[in-house]
Amino acid sequence: MLPHHREQSRGRIVRPSGVRGRSDRTLEVDMGAQAQTAAALAQAVRPVPDAIDDPAHYLNRELSWLDFNTRVLAEAQDGRVPLLERLRFTAITASNLDEFYMVRVAGLKRQAAERVQAVHADAMPPTEQLVAIRDRSARMVAQLMRCLAGDLAPALAGRGIRLILPGTKLSRSEVRACRDYFDRQLYPLLTPLAVDPAHPFPYLSNLSLSLAVLLRDPGEQTTHFARVKVPSAVPRFFRLPDGTTFVPLERIIADNLHQLFPGMTILAHAEFRVTRDADLDVDEDEPNLLSAIEQELRERRFGAIVRLEVQASMPDQIRTMLQDELELEGDDIQRVDGLLDCTGLFSVLSRLERPDLSYPRFTPSTPPRLLTVQDQDTDLFAILRRGDLFVHHPYDSFAATTERFIEQAARDPRVVAIKQTLYRTSGDTPIIDALTRAAEDGKQVVVLVEIKARFDEQNNIRWARQLERVGAHVAYGVAGLKTHAKLALVVRQEETGVRHYAHIGTGNYNALTARLYTDFGLLTADPVLTAEIADVFNYLTGYSRKRDYHALWVAPLNVMDNLERLIEREIAHHRAGRPAGILLKVNAIADERAIRALYRASAAGVAIRILARGICALIPGIPGLSETVEIHSVIGRFLEHSRAFVFTAGGELECYLGSADLLGRNLYRRVECVIPVRDPQAAQELREVLELYWADRRQSWRLRRDGHWTRLDPVTASLGIQERMIERVRARPVG
Repeated sequence: MLPHHREQSRGRIVRPSGVRGRSDRTLEVDMGAQAQTAAALAQAVRPVPDAIDDPAHYLNRELSWLDFNTRVLAEAQDGRVPLLERLRFTAITASNLDEFYMVRVAGLKRQAAERVQAVHADAMPPTEQLVAIRDRSARMVAQLMRCLAGDLAPALAGRGIRLILPGTKLSRSEVRACRDYFDRQLYPLLTPLAVDPAHPFPYLSNLSLSLAVLLRDPGEQTTHFARVKVPSAVPRFFRLPDGTTFVPLERIIADNLHQLFPGMTILAHAEFRVTRDADLDVDEDEPNLLSAIEQELRERRFGAIVRLEVQASMPDQIRTMLQDELELEGDDIQRVDGLLDCTGLFSVLSRLERPDLSYPRFTPSTPPRLLTVQDQDTDLFAILRRGDLFVHHPYDSFAATTERFIEQAARDPRVVAIKQTLYRTSGDTPIIDALTRAAEDGKQVVVLVEIKARFDEQNNIRWARQLERVGAHVAYGVAGLKTHAKLALVVRQEETGVRHYAHIGTGNYNALTARLYTDFGLLTADPVLTAEIADVFNYLTGYSRKRDYHALWVAPLNVMDNLERLIEREIAHHRAGRPAGILLKVNAIADERAIRALYRASAAGVAIRILARGICALIPGIPGLSETVEIHSVIGRFLEHSRAFVFTAGGELECYLGSADLLGRNLYRRVECVIPVRDPQAAQELREVLELYWADRRQSWRLRRDGHWTRLDPVTASLGIQERMIERVRARPVG
């Protein structure tokens, strides 16, 4: 079995008392370093070990993630982005922040409670991280509120769409329409809950929005408290009869509180919202892992509260009562001067059809090699026998490539087995139907369903049980590891014997995210690659101690070892005067071992380019350590989710793609697969795409030596990389 690697012990750094954190340091910017020639860099003195070990040379991963979400928010502030898409980015920013608190902040609070000093190379203790997170997230929320109320709402009103935000007045006719909606729809859904000696403080569900109400009986002096939950069974915003005005439910409820508390005097009311710890803690030694996950999902509802959001105008009396009842510290309270829970804006966007205020419609394209003739079905297996197929979603149609691969395998009488991993999938994907049909037809169907995929546990349990009912063999992963690899293997009986066909990708088998995320995939019949993919499935579903993967990178076994080996090889090429260079595209890079390897390469003079969408703990431009490193981040219409690794290799470029990011969890605590792109045409296509990304100026940000991100071209560039990719596929033949 593959070993279960933990975080490397050297990553646990305890900061001595009095040593200041990364946020207290300011690095001088040496612009001249960026202009040094490769020849001069080759003569650079190799850094002393202390330079690599210095915590000042690593950015904190949590604060780096907040930087990423700030770049997402910048899309909402960018006047070049269509207006409704800017509104969508405000909702995405809020949703991202919710998940960050549910998982990352919750974890830091547990570490702080256990008095953990530091666990990452930047050496910032959890307590310091929490202080910095509270400050920066508060500033982010304030920035979001200013953008929404001061920019987007007026701009939308100018285009005929009204958002009723806090402080906005309603006309008499609008008040009547809201009252009518309250009487017909909301009143039956509301249950006011009193808090007094006979009524304990009610349970508050995660991310639920509520109104806190102070009341008084006119004949008494005693003040009473009640809670009214904003119902989630109806859209968060009520659309008025004009079809273009949207009123948040909490506003309608607040304006009609007298109907919920007849005869009482309403003294004050304010909105609040709780965020709970939503991470799972499952004992994987349980004899029935499925039941253990289901039990943990039930208990997740009662996770510790990690954040209380309140209206900035909330009276002190209400805020103090909430803090006491929920047993929170003052630092756990986040005041919001504006709309609480901007994720509710998704309900506005889903009911507006305004192409003039949205991104132009885009239909993914079928790769030319797969185009059909006169409605005849393409023989995908015959095409793959002639060469590998590189696909880039969402530009290449997921339905015409990956889904077609599984569907054709399910129909083909020569196919005897289909094996697949499912990390996150969607209800509308034909893949589940194809696997079901294949199992019903007597094919061997083996599915590895990762039921520990965060926030998709319940969906995956449902798919697993559906597949089991039709006779598929379902496995639930490897004890101690999440299976994050994106693999599908088809076993086909042919005239020459049994042959394997495979798909390996960077994205999930999910039809919805395949339209929203950018991902790479490779469809192949290469016997070397498919044989090793078959070995991986044998490990996932049975007992296997295979360790000698020659082509495939498999985490936690050898991904980091292979990456480190190829980085060291680039150093050797550079020192020998041969072409050398590294180009990486990842979602995140924070693993200390990976960063140290890249620092060594840069110190030796190897040119390193990194496309990192989100977290990046590596700092470019440090004299003698990372002067040859340049880091970009692409943010745009689609979520950049693809991962690839390219090495110049003395002029014989080598390309790899796969599911692994350069995070400790991906390298040591998950099953991941990275595959070499051996087919010359497929490798060329991958390299061309990566070079186009690197050349982008419109959608790209650059990480500076001082740890700040700046736009490469904030004004003049009009067409970004994602739009350029759309234009490329639109220029293809259509049949």
